[in-house]
Amino acid sequence: MPEEKHSLNYSNLNRPIIFAHRGSSAYAPESTLAAFKLAIQQHADAIELDAKLSADGQVVVMHDETVDRTTDGSGWVNSLSLAELKRLDAGSKFSLTYQSEKIPTLAEVFEVIGNQIFINVELKNISSPIDDLPDRVVSLVKQYRLENSVILSSYNPIALIRARFLLPKVPLGLITFRGLAKATLRSRMVRFGPLLALHPASMDVTPELIHAAHQAKCRVHAYAVKQPDEMQRLFELGVDGIFTVDPPLALKVLAEIEAEQSGANPG
Repeated sequence: MPEEKHSLNYSNLNRPIIFAHRGSSAYAPESTLAAFKLAIQQHADAIELDAKLSADGQVVVMHDETVDRTTDGSGWVNSLSLAELKRLDAGSKFSLTYQSEKIPTLAEVFEVIGNQIFINVELKNISSPIDDLPDRVVSLVKQYRLENSVILSSYNPIALIRARFLLPKVPLGLITFRGLAKATLRSRMVRFGPLLALHPASMDVTPELIHAAHQAKCRVHAYAVKQPDEMQRLFELGVDGIFTVDPPLALKVLAEIEAEQSGANPG
């Protein structure tokens, strides 16, 4: 368990926040410790990861419902035990350099980097919306004393309601499907109290959406942004954060914008 904690928390992170989406996944195999460690080295503000349950109820880090795309195995994540998942190679499909990479548990991520960077944990249980994933994730957050170092997000409002009940002071992120950000913002779904962020698809982010979200005291963190021109558009609109596979590119684009603004407003 981490003995020393970093000083970052939701209120004092750089804004816009650069979230490394599934880690620095343009440069290392997604959702692995290698990708998360690299994001730290590349000075991302935070990492994003997806949590789901294995067949034996362990919280593992994996985006897809199956292991087929990113590993040398096949099958549904929730039908494989942790031991079976750990036998898989989660790095070679990206590069043979990473052939030793395994599917990590959330506990392993917290153990290795929980004291180094802010973490967005997506509760990935929309296909099993009333399982006990929120309870198990919250238990790990408490075990590793990371209440000030995480945001819990989900497409599943049931999971967020459960998370709010269990950890009232932890920020939440409500992820919206493409095309539904405005409708979601107008609905009762955003009424989770303080420390709420809206996570819309980048194409849904407009000046009107940002204004309405800020009026509702919601931050806006856009996903998943790859192209520099889209990064620039979002930053100039005043987005509060972006999820990107390429943190160095995002930091470069942001630095260029800030340099231009500084040059335009000398002294």
